[in-house]
Amino acid sequence: MSQTPHTPTAPPTPSPARPRDRHVSDFKALMAQVRESGHMRRRYGYYWSKLIGLTAAGVGLAVGFVHLGDTWWQIVTAVALALLLTQIAFVGHDAAHHQIFRSGRWNEWTSLVVINLFAGMGHGWWNKKHSKHHAAPNKLKADPDIESEVVAFTGEGARRRTHPVSRWFTARQGWFFYPLLLLEGANLHVHGLRRVLSRGPVQRRWVELSFILVRLGGTVTLVFLVLSPDKAAVFLAVQLLVFGLYMGLSFAPNHIGMPVVPADMKIDFLRRQVLMSRNVTGGRWVDTFMGGLNFQVEHHLFPSMPRPSLRKVAPLVRQYCEERGVRYTEMSIGRAYTAVTEHINRVGRGGLDVWACPLASQYRT
Repeated sequence: MSQTPHTPTAPPTPSPARPRDRHVSDFKALMAQVRESGHMRRRYGYYWSKLIGLTAAGVGLAVGFVHLGDTWWQIVTAVALALLLTQIAFVGHDAAHHQIFRSGRWNEWTSLVVINLFAGMGHGWWNKKHSKHHAAPNKLKADPDIESEVVAFTGEGARRRTHPVSRWFTARQGWFFYPLLLLEGANLHVHGLRRVLSRGPVQRRWVELSFILVRLGGTVTLVFLVLSPDKAAVFLAVQLLVFGLYMGLSFAPNHIGMPVVPADMKIDFLRRQVLMSRNVTGGRWVDTFMGGLNFQVEHHLFPSMPRPSLRKVAPLVRQYCEERGVRYTEMSIGRAYTAVTEHINRVGRGGLDVWACPLASQYRT
């Protein structure tokens, strides 16, 4: 009995991997390089000097305030206090990202003390909002930082403004944006208090509430004990306005004007964080002024990396992105603020929609 000879079949032609699959290992390779370079190591000396130095500066400012007494020169003290509180808030931000200690508990309690007790804001509310932002920067329906009832950061947000007054404001919103940042300090305090006073479960509600009330109540009491009512009111207003402006100026250049991602887009971690972030170039003074947030690309890629390591790792990240054709955006602080203004005005005039480029269609579900 004869057998039919077996004809071997050719192996199937492999289909090209999807871009998302091809890129999934990029961040792992980068992370391996960063770990090997030692930039993820804790910087205890840096942060202990920050914590002790800023606390001492706060105590010294309070002593100087009492010694100076009831005079209009205290407006200078109010500005100095606002600048100091912003620098303190930067340390609270670092602790919330677990940049300071290896222990998660130490980082959490440091963040609670610094943000609630020292700065008078709400750690829980801010941390929840900020975590969502890091998970999906500039992504529609996912990033709370691009959802605002006042300023429209996206075309979708601008189209929701239907009232004539609202439309008039939105069309010119870029010119109002920076003055509006003066109110950001009040906004942060209000949201923090609203969250701890809200119904439903709130982790460490009484700790947060106690810290906030001690800080805000103590400050108001001291100011009115030392200053006459008119000077006290102006002092508190100036401190709050400058604090809000400084906080806003530190965060505004990071993502405003960068691509806005459609809600249905799937994109790998490396590109999600790099393409939607902007670095601000400059010397050490920019690092200090912006609390390290000027290295936004590196901060988003490595949120737990200590702040002083961000400048050191930036050249490695820049080169890695260039080798893979991933756009790495950086510009001077002046150009960054100009880009923010132009973007917000363009959105307000209806001249911008979500990110449209070939890569976007490749990553859509």
